[in-house]
Amino acid sequence: MDTTSIITRTRALLVEHYVFPEVAAELDGFLAGRTARYAAATTPAELAELVTEDLQSVNGDRHLRLKHHADEVPEGDDAASEQQMRRELDLAMGGVPGLRRLPGGVAHLELAPHLFPVELCADAIAAAFTLVSRAHALVLDLRRNRGGDPHTVALVCGHLLAEPTHLNTMYHREDESYHQFWSSPVVPGARFDPARPVYVLTSATTFSAAEELAYDLQQLGRATVVGETTGGGAHPRRGFTVHPHLEATIPTARAINPVSGTNWELVGVTPDIAVPASEALDRAYREALAELDRRGGDAPSVTEARAALLQVR
Repeated sequence: MDTTSIITRTRALLVEHYVFPEVAAELDGFLAGRTARYAAATTPAELAELVTEDLQSVNGDRHLRLKHHADEVPEGDDAASEQQMRRELDLAMGGVPGLRRLPGGVAHLELAPHLFPVELCADAIAAAFTLVSRAHALVLDLRRNRGGDPHTVALVCGHLLAEPTHLNTMYHREDESYHQFWSSPVVPGARFDPARPVYVLTSATTFSAAEELAYDLQQLGRATVVGETTGGGAHPRRGFTVHPHLEATIPTARAINPVSGTNWELVGVTPDIAVPASEALDRAYREALAELDRRGGDAPSVTEARAALLQVR
């Protein structure tokens, strides 16, 4: 393992691409003075841990790291992430590992472990929303979702909003440009009635694009977030292979929400109803039933509701 080459390459990528140039300059000098610390690492995994700790020491950016991969990764930007996502895609049923109906007309839809790129998951998402479109309330479960593609966020939001809506703006350091993301005006499959209630479940490990989905819907008043404060990663990143088992992941942009004017970096998405993640589905289901009852819908029988609550626990 050529540690010097790995660190030199990582520093150069950091200075060239990191969305905050002043932080990049500070970190570049810091890493340069840590030669002895890195030389003590005997494996790529050990080096990744040491460098990641140092990279996150200035501003706590959890997207900024030297990531270890047990399997060899190909050369090229984002090659490691693409390899991992394609490996997980089929196991996760295209990113829709769970979908079921609960008594009272409530649908429980889980999107995990990623919001895969649109070209990989659009069919699965369309099928899922076509099924849940018949429900009176939706519980969207992001507790096990670690992030993904902002275009997929826009696709999911398109299934939940009545008309194209400005969701987010990305500032890109490379060319100092701003790229707006809007909910999809046309979606494959059916839309979920925009007048029907939506509850989004979160955990402390909900991260990145999954946080954006929860944050966008919360800021627009379209969903009630139930669960734990999320991980706090709002800076989209690129991945660069610097060793057959090491990827430097460097944020190259930052999110700006059109409602709040800021994002969820470091602070995470604060739930509207804070409960442990393990209790979030139970609580959201209770909230959905209560809301449907207020609207005059057909409530499930006591027996049905109790049985369903036992299942969701």
